[in-house]
Amino acid sequence: MTANSAVKSGAKLKEVHHFIGGEFVPGESAETFESFSPGTGKPHARVALGTARDVDRAVSAALEAQKGPWAKMPMKERCQILRRIGDLILENKEELAIAESTDNGKPLSESLEGDIPRSAMNFHFFSEFAASHVEEAFTVSSSERHVAVREPLGVCGLITPWNLPLYLATWKIAPALAMGNTIVLKPAEWTPYSAFLFADLARQAGLPPGVFNIVHGFGADGAGEALTRHKDVKSISFTGETSTGKAIMMAAAPTLKKLSFELGGKGANIIFNDANLEEAIPTAVRAAFRNQGQICLAGSRLFVQRKVYDQVVEKMVERVKAIKVGDPLSRDSQMGALVSREHMEKVLAYIAIGKQEGKLLCGGERLSELGEGYFLSPSVFVDLKTDSRFLQEEIFGPTLPILPFDDEEEAAAMANDSPYGLSASVWSQDIDRLQRMSNSIKAGMIWINTWFARDLRTPFGGQKSSGLGREGGRYSLEFFSEAKTISYKYKA
Repeated sequence: MTANSAVKSGAKLKEVHHFIGGEFVPGESAETFESFSPGTGKPHARVALGTARDVDRAVSAALEAQKGPWAKMPMKERCQILRRIGDLILENKEELAIAESTDNGKPLSESLEGDIPRSAMNFHFFSEFAASHVEEAFTVSSSERHVAVREPLGVCGLITPWNLPLYLATWKIAPALAMGNTIVLKPAEWTPYSAFLFADLARQAGLPPGVFNIVHGFGADGAGEALTRHKDVKSISFTGETSTGKAIMMAAAPTLKKLSFELGGKGANIIFNDANLEEAIPTAVRAAFRNQGQICLAGSRLFVQRKVYDQVVEKMVERVKAIKVGDPLSRDSQMGALVSREHMEKVLAYIAIGKQEGKLLCGGERLSELGEGYFLSPSVFVDLKTDSRFLQEEIFGPTLPILPFDDEEEAAAMANDSPYGLSASVWSQDIDRLQRMSNSIKAGMIWINTWFARDLRTPFGGQKSSGLGREGGRYSLEFFSEAKTISYKYKA
């Protein structure tokens, strides 16, 4: 989808409006764009095309709400509303899951069992965590005391991705609200629908008008850029491509906004000879192909110690061939459709590069028998070099290269031979080796004999080109607030 798909009025599609000041409203320009369903290749919604004027309206509403009771409300009361939002997400799980899979192309099972429950968990977690947050106080003497407090930032801009739309939006919305801020959200243009539905749940939960706002549209030269440049927006939390993160940093510089970026990834999955292959192999398949491989945390490079290399490759290919690709809304589909035609064509171009640089063992074709949707068969490659484009660049699709290694030093070097440093998994029964590898790999998150395990209290983010800053637990509360020290001097 490009800006050229912006249209006026026409076919009967679901209408997706902005959410400003507690109301669903059309854009000032009255222009819209079509949102396509990846499973059918056809438009399913008509979305308001946001402009700088719409962003101005949303920021003004947020500023006005910031003057109201929300920021002054006791933390406990704010957190009760957050918990109610989480409850409403679970009460509407089916509708939200269908919307997510329709919009994104992921299997309904992933939306129902993973993304939507996790979206509710984000609110439940931060409602409890923020309510139990304790301010620091330092007593120097009986006549001197210093207290560190945290105050709301003001208007927070959130720019969220298309791969885990509601999941990652709520990861930002919940702590921002907990700290008393107001919000303007710009969802990814390819997946606006679940955010649209969520806005009504937030309203039902008792969120005051203007505290939470949505402006739909595009990034560069559109709503996203206007939000980034706006002088009254105090922070930008962004999840997406590294190149976009760099552009946001440049655009935000004149207004000295706080920035938090979770960017690209090229995760290494490392299997040693002594690994439990009955767990490592199915997990490696899941890590590479969940959500059609469209996850920043994906195990998108698989390195296997030479003694078990042939065995692992054989078993991986067997399992990958058995993955059932089908209609995202079918409950027995194991893999759905890629998010858009443009993205599918990008992944197909990388598959062509992979065929030139290495050897394709299975998959890598468009599944036209499934209709006009953007379906690809999951692919496995071997005989690639670590410096090939296929290994160095983020493909973000259902592709997996498998390479052999001989020892720990080589495995660590291969894992680190990437511009990205978001996550890695290491599989072994040797606890000393696991510790050495954890220390050697340059990534923000290391999984030991597992993948995708998370404790929401821990810091989340990447090294190198994978991000800037950390979110999760107190790190999110600190980002979405302003620190202030109050020093007291008493008469003895």
